[in-house]
Amino acid sequence: MTLLVIENALLFDGFEPDLREGTSVLIEDGLIKEVAEGAISTGSAELRRIDAAGRVMMPGLIDAHFHAVAADPNIARLETMSAYHIGQYARSFLEAALLRGFTTVRDAGGADFGLALAVETGLIKGPRLYYSGKALTQTGGHADFRERAADHPAFCFCGQHGNVMGVIADGVTEVRRATREELRKGATQIKIMASGGVASPADPIWNLQYSEEEIAAAVWEAESWKTYVMAHAYTPEAIRRCVELGVKSIEHGNLIDAETAEVCRDRDAWVVPTLSTYDALAEEGADLGLPPISVGKIAEVRGAGLEALEILRTAGVKMGFGSDLLGKMHRHQSREFLIRAEVLSLLEVVRQATSGNAELMNRAGKLGCIAPGAYADLLLVDGNPLADLQLLQDQGQHIPLIVKAGEIYKNAL
Repeated sequence: MTLLVIENALLFDGFEPDLREGTSVLIEDGLIKEVAEGAISTGSAELRRIDAAGRVMMPGLIDAHFHAVAADPNIARLETMSAYHIGQYARSFLEAALLRGFTTVRDAGGADFGLALAVETGLIKGPRLYYSGKALTQTGGHADFRERAADHPAFCFCGQHGNVMGVIADGVTEVRRATREELRKGATQIKIMASGGVASPADPIWNLQYSEEEIAAAVWEAESWKTYVMAHAYTPEAIRRCVELGVKSIEHGNLIDAETAEVCRDRDAWVVPTLSTYDALAEEGADLGLPPISVGKIAEVRGAGLEALEILRTAGVKMGFGSDLLGKMHRHQSREFLIRAEVLSLLEVVRQATSGNAELMNRAGKLGCIAPGAYADLLLVDGNPLADLQLLQDQGQHIPLIVKAGEIYKNAL
């Protein structure tokens, strides 16, 4: 068995603000076996050593709101694309994310077991993929991308199979069935649409989606599989009702107020802001095919994003790190660090993208940290990202070593 030792590093373990000098890490069978100050000695003849030469070693980054199959910002156009074509876009998005230093992503709607298997077996050299399957939406909800003139494809669940990103499920019975179906297919969490959104044509941002009974049904089914529900929600009312019904992860949350933030804190719910996507959509969305009705919605949520960060921080709400980018705008993934740093400390932002997201995803101690027993997902950085987030920009140019599950995916040392 080949062992890998990375030595002489400055260590950020995913938690502590102070870097540990002269640190070595021993990797075996895809896991971190030992973390030590100074050299590590082993009796193995098949030992590879890498000298970090004083570079910062840190956990692989985690994006908790990724859309691997979002090949086009106009989501409705995905319905006319071949699944094979979409799969090639997904490959490119995932492989580029890994080269930026993202060794794990949580897909927020569209990816499935086949894509995750392709990553797991090495057909796609991408990040670990925790997928939600198809996002659940009510008729006319945020994952219903049909044109206004389109008829409902069927009035039973058996007809709801064509949407790439989501599945229409109306009523408690259909919501239960849809949730169980995604869990059967291996979803690691369930995604529901609980308010209006930017990309969908029929629903204003303030629109409440799903009844309390429907949300509670999805939560119960997810919890029965020892997992959780993540909910797309913008407004205080939409956020509050989700959290009070047991939703663990609120996606976006741009319009949250202080009172609702306190409810999130008290219920131990997370909020995952996704600010980079609004800047990218405002700058490039129209040129890349985002429908005019969606372009008009961007301003409703974009301006409130930084204020939401301050509200969440003041209330003590746990925040995850997500990007939510579509199509060619995936290249802006790392911009999320810089936007958050306008309000939060650099340490807070980097923790959110490492140990914070690991806790959110029920993978604390396995992801987002450098410690014995954790997955051997780690980076070497040419400088200290806790002092300069520019080091996480430029498509990974300042990250000469990327390791995932003990396998070296990039070595430019």
